[in-house]
Order: sequence, then C-alpha cells, then structure tokens
Amino acid sequence: MRTKELQKSFTEGSIARQMLLFALPFMASNALLVFYSTIDMIIVGKCVGTPGLSAVSLSSQIINFASMVCLGFSNAGQVLLAQALGAGKKREMTDIIGTLFTFVSLLSLALSAAILGGQNLILRLIKVPMESFEMARQYLVICGAGLIFTAGYNLVSAVLRGMGDAKRPFLFIGIASAVNLVLDILFTGIFGWGVAGAAWATIIGQAVSFLFSLYYLYRKRAEFGFEFDKDSFIPKRRYTRMIAAIGTPMAIQSGCINLSMLVVNALINDVGVVASATFGVGVRIDDIVNKISQGIQYAAVPMISQNIGAGKNGRAKKVVLFATIYSVALTIFFMTLYLTVGTRLFMVFSDDPLVHGMSGEFIRAILWMFPAFALMRGSGAFIQGIGNAKLGMVLAILDGVVLRIGLSWLFGIFLDLGFFGFVLGYGLAPYGYAIPSLLYFISGKWEKRRTLAEDI
Repeated sequence: MRTKELQKSFTEGSIARQMLLFALPFMASNALLVFYSTIDMIIVGKCVGTPGLSAVSLSSQIINFASMVCLGFSNAGQVLLAQALGAGKKREMTDIIGTLFTFVSLLSLALSAAILGGQNLILRLIKVPMESFEMARQYLVICGAGLIFTAGYNLVSAVLRGMGDAKRPFLFIGIASAVNLVLDILFTGIFGWGVAGAAWATIIGQAVSFLFSLYYLYRKRAEFGFEFDKDSFIPKRRYTRMIAAIGTPMAIQSGCINLSMLVVNALINDVGVVASATFGVGVRIDDIVNKISQGIQYAAVPMISQNIGAGKNGRAKKVVLFATIYSVALTIFFMTLYLTVGTRLFMVFSDDPLVHGMSGEFIRAILWMFPAFALMRGSGAFIQGIGNAKLGMVLAILDGVVLRIGLSWLFGIFLDLGFFGFVLGYGLAPYGYAIPSLLYFISGKWEKRRTLAEDI
C-alpha cells in the first residue's frame, strides 16, 4: 500500500543501519536550518557591521524562545503519533494530528501577540546595546509577526518524524534556505534594507517552506490518513489533554534553555557591543555543531517511541546505544575542527578585529560543552521517546536555569573571569542534563512506567 510511503516502522531490522539512514536527512535538514539562520548573520555582519550582528543575535534568540515553546507541543504530538504507530493504532493518529494542528497554531498566534505587544520591554530586559536597539526591534517585530510560519513548519516536520519520514522535512527546509539566501542578498546586500531586510528574507523563506509542506500533506491526504476539512481541525478533548500534559513540560524544557541564553546574553551585553557580537557569532557557530548532531536525537526519538509502543524495550535500549556511539564520533570530529579552524570561522561573520581577538576566549570556554551533548543525544532522546516529559522538564530547569545562569554568574561575576567566565558557565551547564538522564536510563526504573500507547 502507498501508505507505507508516509508511515515507516522501526520495530524490526538493523538498528544501526536504520538509525544512520533515518538520521542523515535530519542532520542535513538541521545543517540547512542553521545555514538558513546563519546567512542573516554573515550578510548583516558584512553589510551592517558589529551592531547589526548584535541585533540579529539577540532578537533571533527571542524568536527562538517562542519557537521552542511551540516545538515542545509539536514534539509531544510526535511522541504520541510514534507510539500510536508502534502500537498499531492508526485510526487514532488522525485525531491526534488535527488536535495538534489547532493547538500549536493558536499558541503561535498568542505568542506573536505577546512579542508585538511587549517588544520594547523585552529588548530592555535583555539589555540590548543602544547601538543595536532599533535594528533589534525591527527584526523582532517582523519575525514575531511571522511566528506562525516557523511554528507551522516545525509542526509538520514533527508529524512526519513521528511517522518515520525524514526526507520531506529536508526538502522543505532546503526550499526555505534557497529562498532565504536569494532574498537576503537582494534585500540586505543590494537594496540596503539592513537588519530589516534579513528579517523579511527569513520570514518569507519560512512562509514558503510551510506552505509547500502543507500543500504536500494535502496532496497526500489519502495516504496520510488526514482530511483537510474543517471537521478535521476540531480539537478532541482527550488528545488536547494529552498534548497539553506532555507538551507543557517539553515546552518549559525548551523555553528554560532559551530563556537562560537570554539571561546570559544580558550579562554579556554589560561587557559591551563587541562581546555581545562575539557571543552571538560564537553561539551561531556552536549551533551548527549542535544542530547537526541533534539530527541523531531527532531520529532516535520516534525509533524509541515506536519500540516502546510495541513493547520492545530491549530494542529501544539498543537505539539509545547506537545514538550515543554516533554522537560521540561526531563530537570528536567537530572538536578537532573547532580547535584547528575555529577563529577563521569567526572571520566569515565579521570583519571587526576586536571580534576576532575575543573569539579565542569563546572557543576555549565553549569546548567544555561538547562532551555533554555527545552523552545526552541518546539519553535525552530516550526520556522524550518514552514520554517522561516531567523528568525532561526538571533536568532542563537544572541545566537552563540553575546551572547555566548560576555558573555564568559564578565564573563571570563572582570569580571576575569576565567574558570567558560567562561562556564557560554557559558551556558547563548541559552536564546537569546529560549525567542525570544517562543515570536514569542505566537504572532501568523507566521499565515500570505505563506507556502512552496504552492510553491513546
């Protein structure tokens, strides 16, 4: 049947091969996603300068915070879909998808209203440098108004991941990246619209990507098992409760990490616009590394969910093992790359010699974070895949609020290490998630939990 094109089972076959083939499109998608946002930084850095870099970096983090809150609920739907698929409950999947679409769409509109209404207050709270304030406001307003397109693309991608499809999200983000690149050069480089041009390029690229993905689902609605009529989008109370119950901790988890980044940015902004720009560029480079390796976690989550839903706990354990092995291999490669050409990467974004000079401090501090991410790709995917969102939330608060903010303050202010100390605290924080999540997985206590598939 053609339905198999959109629904892929991971409950049988070679785990190592399945994960590699499933993860590669996600890794490529994430690489394109980072490339998509990095284009703004490079063109703005070259055409506008250091204040523009600071503006894009800070405003995009606010947009990322709102996007990650929406993504938390999309990921909840992904886990429900994957466990339902693993348990063979395909009829229920249609109601989950319709409820998820309506839930996330309304949430994104509410967050857009909050951003547009509180734009100046938000930028003052994170201490945006005066040289960058107006540019940051323009970027925030334009991208904030188009948040529904960002949330919509992430929603469709989460649904497809839950059903075992990795290729289409890669195609959709490829379209967005191509549109963004052309419009960035046109709006910012040729028309001279500055940071506002980069914002328009970003949001139009996301809108095109979302509309393409929506059109694809509509064309494939028979195989997809979802009719795009008004009745399909009426939320079902049962699944609304489940998405809210699982998604709220996931949204808090994602939001806490991004919120902590804003707080650390506020601390760094006090050092000056050069430090703000250097941190913004460094985080963008670091994001390239993290997003590519995150593709392994994206692949592991539905694989784990399907096997848990099918009652194959031993197979789910092996998924975690291979996810960790692949993540460690990638981490070694990227750490070597960072150590050899890290400073040159900063030069791609900025012509400011002061940013180049400060980049060495960033690199020496941020490298401490890499082993933590290597460990948590497998165990983090496991916590998400089994649907233990509350534990994920607690660990994210430990990582994002207690350690990221606390350690940055400790090293940067109390120990007076300045910029290096802020970045070091930021880099050490993920161990607060990586180590406890790994211990939880090893302990085996999760095997006594009731699976989500039993309640769907």
